[in-house]
Formats: sequence, structure tokens, C-alpha cells
Amino acid sequence: MTTEAKSSSRERLLEAAATLTYRDGVGIGVEALCKAAGVSKRSMYQLFESKDELLAASLEERAAAYGATLLPPADDGRPPRERILHVFERMEAQAGAPGFQGCRYLAVQIELKDPGHPASRVARRVKEDLTAFFRAEAERGGASDPELLARQLMLVFDGASARAGIRADDLAGLVAPTVAVLLDAAGVR
Repeated sequence: MTTEAKSSSRERLLEAAATLTYRDGVGIGVEALCKAAGVSKRSMYQLFESKDELLAASLEERAAAYGATLLPPADDGRPPRERILHVFERMEAQAGAPGFQGCRYLAVQIELKDPGHPASRVARRVKEDLTAFFRAEAERGGASDPELLARQLMLVFDGASARAGIRADDLAGLVAPTVAVLLDAAGVR
């Protein structure tokens, strides 16, 4: 197999893993992944040690884009309160898109239930990065307890994402006011 073919097969497998596990869950079989990618099982196992490693690599590959779609630019000059609200406004917009099934990183953690699984470790790090963003902005904004506020914001983020993902709630006009109450209570400017 040429280097170009390996790269192409790798990319197709990563894309198939992202698409199918988001739509159908992490229990999707190797055969289905390989079929969707147009790659043999042998090729998959030459590129990835296991399905678990493929799933972890797929999540890792999308982590930067996930952050970029949610987080404001680092030096946008807005106050911390607006920067935090920006994340929830982006999440609300994503939740309204067709095919939205919640946060893929939260779903992986819930489905796998094994914190040591390679994909769970990637998902946990992505969620920890978002928590760290909230904590840093809470500190900059003068929150009375930045750690507590960051945890509360994650609770709202994950809960809202999960409820929107199962179509239990329309988030429009619900999440930002809820977050504003938390920001007010914590004294964030």
C-alpha cells in the first residue's frame, strides 16, 4: 500500500468513525466502519491497533475544530461574561442544526463508561479543556468561586447538549438566560 493510499484509507476510516459513532453510537462494528470507509479490516488493523484506537484518533482529530466552533478567539477583547456566553450561544446554534445529537465527547463518555478507554481519555481531556476555559474566564471576570462556576457551567453545557441531542428541549432562549443567572450570582463582569 502506498503512503498516499494509507493516508487516504486512514482519513476515510477517521471520517467513517466520526460519522457512524456520532449517529449510531460507539458500539458500531468494525465491519460497518470498514465498509463505510471502503477499507478492508486488514488495512484498518495496519493503520490502527484496534477499533478503540480508531475511535480515539477520530475524536482527537476533531477536538481542535470542536473548540474552534465553540470558543471565541483568544484575543477578541470582549469581557469574560460575553466570552462565556459566546460558548452557549454557539452551542444553541449547533443544537438547532439538523442531525444534532448532542456533544459527541459527552456521548462517548456515557456510552463507554470506562474512564480508561482511549476514547474516554480523549473525551475527558476535551471536556477538561472547556472547563479550564470557563474557569479562566470566571477568574478574569471576578467570580467569587471560579472553580465552582466552571463546574456549574459544564453542568448546564452538558445537560443542555444532552437534552437537545435527544430532542427533549429546544434550547433557543433557554440556555443563555440560565447561564446569565449563574454569571450574575458569581459576580462575573
